[in-house]
Amino acid sequence: MIEERFLLAKERIQEIKDEDLLQREFQQYFIKVAGFLDMICETWDFVRADGLKTAPIAELKVRNDKLYEDILEEQYGHSYANPEYSVSLFGEAYGRFLSFLYAEMRSLIPLVYEHRLADMVIRLELFLEVYGSFCCAKEEGALPEPEALSQIAYWYVSDYARDAARKKLEDMLDRKSDFALRIIEGDLSDPRYLYYFGEYITDNEIETYRHLQGLPEETLKKMADTYTEGYRIGFITGNKDITKKKTVSIRYILGFEPMIKKAVLNFRKMGLDVTIYRAPSSILEGRGMNRIGYYGAIPNKQYDFDHKDDQALVLDKCLVQVRTEALKEAYEEYKELAGVFGGPAVMEVFGEKQCDLKEKPQALHLSDAQQKLTVEYMAAAGEIQNRYIKGDERSFTIIAFPVPEIGKDFAEIFDEVIRINTLDYGLYQRMQQTIIDTLDQGKYVLIKGMRGNKTNMKVMLHTLTDPARQTNFENCVADVNIPVGEVFTSPVLAGTEGVLHVSRVYLNEMEYKNMTLTFQDGMITDYDCSNFDKDEQNRKYIKDNVLCHHDTLPLGEFAIGTNTTAFVAARKYGIEDKLPILIAEKTGPHFAVGDTCYSHAEEVAVYNPDGKEIIARDNEHSIRRKDGDVMAYFNCHTDITIPYDELGEVSVVTYDERVIPIIEEGRFVLSGCEELNIPLEDIKI
Repeated sequence: MIEERFLLAKERIQEIKDEDLLQREFQQYFIKVAGFLDMICETWDFVRADGLKTAPIAELKVRNDKLYEDILEEQYGHSYANPEYSVSLFGEAYGRFLSFLYAEMRSLIPLVYEHRLADMVIRLELFLEVYGSFCCAKEEGALPEPEALSQIAYWYVSDYARDAARKKLEDMLDRKSDFALRIIEGDLSDPRYLYYFGEYITDNEIETYRHLQGLPEETLKKMADTYTEGYRIGFITGNKDITKKKTVSIRYILGFEPMIKKAVLNFRKMGLDVTIYRAPSSILEGRGMNRIGYYGAIPNKQYDFDHKDDQALVLDKCLVQVRTEALKEAYEEYKELAGVFGGPAVMEVFGEKQCDLKEKPQALHLSDAQQKLTVEYMAAAGEIQNRYIKGDERSFTIIAFPVPEIGKDFAEIFDEVIRINTLDYGLYQRMQQTIIDTLDQGKYVLIKGMRGNKTNMKVMLHTLTDPARQTNFENCVADVNIPVGEVFTSPVLAGTEGVLHVSRVYLNEMEYKNMTLTFQDGMITDYDCSNFDKDEQNRKYIKDNVLCHHDTLPLGEFAIGTNTTAFVAARKYGIEDKLPILIAEKTGPHFAVGDTCYSHAEEVAVYNPDGKEIIARDNEHSIRRKDGDVMAYFNCHTDITIPYDELGEVSVVTYDERVIPIIEEGRFVLSGCEELNIPLEDIKI
């Protein structure tokens, strides 16, 4: 039946190019999008005929380019996927809808390569239903009502919410969902395999692959071992039993398959099967700015930014209920697999071309009511997930590497990052313990900026009732967050106050200029940046992307980064603005807004290597979970770092009002930590 529906849809779509039933501008839209869908259908035939394995690599590149060319930066100004362009042609209501529709049609690309015909068919039928609506209205000499079009989209999302939730969990939890894994474990001797995924492929991915292929075997093994050992050690330091787990999900960016292949073998030696799932591309799957899963090159970050709130077209309370029930049903179906899922092993990249994103009024945006619904759904989804994948039993790890786009020094930077990722565990552990022993004498910590940095923060610490056995700060080396280099805590909110300022920072690949967050009793009371000319645009930018639509967030973490080697390497190669937060957070004190580092695992006793228990696992907000408050969690956690050269002071103030400096004017001044300053001697602070 699915095959028959596909053939009928394909035939009808091919007819559109010869039709002239609508007003000129609308007819041109449907002809253009139908042409794209015709290319999708032809690609389906090509993939089914095993063309990926038999066609020359030059042909694979041409085909790949054609699938993505319409949303590339140079074409995007006149693409229907651009809401600004569509609204200029069709007006706000129709332009926004038709831009959404084309973006949803573009989610067909990965489905072709994964042979998911049923999922292809529902999208083709959505397009034809909309086209039919325009044709019927034209017979009456009118256009379809915008509300009627929104209803088509609404029922599309609602009707397939259960299928989408089920598929998403299947890909994450079931090792039999092995599309990507089969490619990775296949022949990697030629970069043609990169085109098998259906993701956008550029020279960046191919050069990454070639660089890894050219590395000595022992270097590749070292990279993979650091990655997988970080995952294993994360269970040990978190006092969790990895032997209860049977699966781990790998998230990575295409081009790193030679390393990932070795990581898969390492995980299997630990008794863990691997799942590897694709980042969402459809409104059904929860498409957004942040890509969670594997993916290739990002064709155009502005395109992603323009469509991150497409659900505004359909989101209401009923749909939230449908999605929540769909998620419950999916987890119940996969509850056995969820129970043995260990968590993600994430490999990030950095150095890609930066994009100055433009906030467009023509794009769909969530209303205030929809933002609240989004927050409610995130809270409910987090609670459901934790019921089946228990936070006190799962763990994770994250590591990052540069990509060729970082510049001419790519090879040298890559080698330097390998060195940073494998710094002496024991050395940092000892120096960080010295810092922790000092911090544990304190009632609160003072952090002040310099050289234009306006930070002036007071961070309250938990009271240690048994200092011989308790500590506030975790001694973080190379486990869940690679590389080594931080001590962190969950602050007491009451009394935590002040201003956090960063002159420039990239968070989740989005730039923030002169971002200022003001805190009172540990909660954000005001925020601003200078990205846009208008204050309301700046506030919206932060609320949408840092506060994640919440009205406020708590200070969930305070940390002192100790990786001066990473800081100096970034300065040497001029890549400070390209570092991922994973490394950047180790290059100075950082503050995380949102949930604590122990979210959903607060009841698990965690110990430092010296045997002391870290008691600062809760704050006044997360503790509400004990009363059954699902809003105890915010389901977000964003780190913001002050670099050493903007750091005037980090001092701890004891209960008897003594002030003990830890960092002064960007240098560690605590006895026993002098070695942290050695890398800094190569630069001026």
